[in-house]
Amino acid sequence: MTLAERGIETPTVSLRQLLTGNRAAVSGRTQVTLEGYVEEILRSGFPGIRPLTGRLLRAQLDGYLAGIVDRDFEEAGQTVRRPQVLRRWMAAYAAATSTVASYEKIRDAATGDLAGKPAKTTAQVYRDVLERLFILDPVPAWLPTSNRFAQLASPPKHHLADPALAARLLRADAAALLAGRPPGPEPARKGTLLGALFESLVTQSVRAYAQAAEAQVSHLRTRRGDHEVDLIIERDGGVLAIEVKFGQVPDDRDVRHLRWLDAQPGSHLLDSVVITTGPAAYRRPDGIAVIPATLIGP
Repeated sequence: MTLAERGIETPTVSLRQLLTGNRAAVSGRTQVTLEGYVEEILRSGFPGIRPLTGRLLRAQLDGYLAGIVDRDFEEAGQTVRRPQVLRRWMAAYAAATSTVASYEKIRDAATGDLAGKPAKTTAQVYRDVLERLFILDPVPAWLPTSNRFAQLASPPKHHLADPALAARLLRADAAALLAGRPPGPEPARKGTLLGALFESLVTQSVRAYAQAAEAQVSHLRTRRGDHEVDLIIERDGGVLAIEVKFGQVPDDRDVRHLRWLDAQPGSHLLDSVVITTGPAAYRRPDGIAVIPATLIGP
């Protein structure tokens, strides 16, 4: 379930409308706080799990993850000889949420203290099956045909199907997330785990809204890593650029990559958006829309 489908707030800004490129005014206020977003991350978007709380919620998520290792892999035609290694791979991908961490970094996080590291072919099988099972749900890199963007990199950005699964794999509870403690294997990640999981929560919803609008979703990163945009929504050659920021009020530094993209010839930028944990939707003086995560919908 997307944030809009969860019924915690009524969206006031439509992604479909943002894709028109008319850059209309945005407005609305939300009562959802930082703690509320943490709760949404941990409760998951699974309809059958969301009503649960406490130990029962954790047990259901643990059972879901155990079923992937103990049953779903076998049903997908892949024998799991070392279940503990597969669990560690899943935790390493969870720790890499919202990053473009390389295979080598994920392998090292998963197998750092094991006697022997699995071959790349074995790891590839794990990844392929997890994607077929819709457990891993990476966002592909944006690779437009314009020669002006030849400097873009191509690795996908890692996400699990639901950030609650990532949090549970890492044994991250609300207190750990709010305190900024980094549980589990640590990838090359900028910022906090909570920031990464918030981006994943937003990505989960935005991808559903984009699909309803017949648009494609990707991310932008230059080869040198000097420019990044979290989400690129593309439809009919036009682009909606979205940055996800865990803060409440984005400053000029938070929108620098959006401004860079807008200045590129041939970017076909329809609109620029920063999605936040703040209380209100508005447009900055530079025209960039600032929208709380709960106020954007299809």
